[in-house]
Amino acid sequence: MIPSERLKGIEAFVCTADSGSFTGAGVRLNLTNSAVSKSVARLEARLGSRLFERTTRRLMLTDVGAAFYETCVRVLGDLADAEAVLAAHRSEVVGRLKVDVPVAFGRMQAMPLLLAFAERHPNLRPSITFTDRRIDIVEEGIDVAIRIGASEPWPENLGHRYLGSERVTICAAPAYLDRSGMPVGAEALGAFDCILYGRGDGSTINWRFGRADGQVEERPVEGRIILGSAEAQVGAVKAGFGIAQLATWLIKDELNSGELVEILPEVATVGLPLHLAWPRRRQLTPQGQRSNRDAGRRIAYRLKRRGPDVQGTLTQKPTVRSSYALLTSGRPFISP
Repeated sequence: MIPSERLKGIEAFVCTADSGSFTGAGVRLNLTNSAVSKSVARLEARLGSRLFERTTRRLMLTDVGAAFYETCVRVLGDLADAEAVLAAHRSEVVGRLKVDVPVAFGRMQAMPLLLAFAERHPNLRPSITFTDRRIDIVEEGIDVAIRIGASEPWPENLGHRYLGSERVTICAAPAYLDRSGMPVGAEALGAFDCILYGRGDGSTINWRFGRADGQVEERPVEGRIILGSAEAQVGAVKAGFGIAQLATWLIKDELNSGELVEILPEVATVGLPLHLAWPRRRQLTPQGQRSNRDAGRRIAYRLKRRGPDVQGTLTQKPTVRSSYALLTSGRPFISP
């Protein structure tokens, strides 16, 4: 079977499953009820499997059909992403674009990219929110979001791309170390004043310690001060209130200037993962139609390949770059 044959009937099948009827799918695809029904029937014949249980009142996916549906949704989403990449060089981005970013990372790292993107596309009207709380991207109408520490499994209605992971290190101000001394090992941290990051639910983030065997160990740490802002943590550490574990992208300038000193470098390790997320479309956009979500995907791809000058502060698995070449130039977001 030639590859193009494998795509026939998939869109009709997915639309039928989404709408629950051939009639509803026909309305969405601008086809007749009969045309959609025949397309699905041909697909079932080609696959040798019944995808729907048909009754006089409704259609229901079979077990095989449900599994096939999940795969088809992902395939159509990937094709939509590819279409957006190919269209990026030939059509202008217009309209409102809603972006959500973490507070500190957004201000320090994402904003230069977003402003540059807006400058290249004067008809784009970005609306950018800064929040560290977990939000429902679809419910709040977000087109693209940066997430730090997002965990699996991802909801089926969200597309996402892994950008890399933070690198975290333990640091303190020289004045604090002059008063309190230098910890001789991770086990000695309990005798020092630690400044922790606190979540909105009252919990704190465990510290991560790299081991000699390459594994990462997480431990809870007793804190003198708990702060709900990474930038506030930096301020407290610089003021000499204690020791903190912070992402290196957050304190790069302070480490370079000597305002902060890295301690216990042997336990510095990979931190939280960074992802881009956006609502996943289940249907391909017709040629020529532009939407805010298309623009969101373009920013997602551009952030994937060309980001803030944090070279060396993030780690990432190697990726295939050629598929994104239409959208960017210059150095990649994260050096391999």
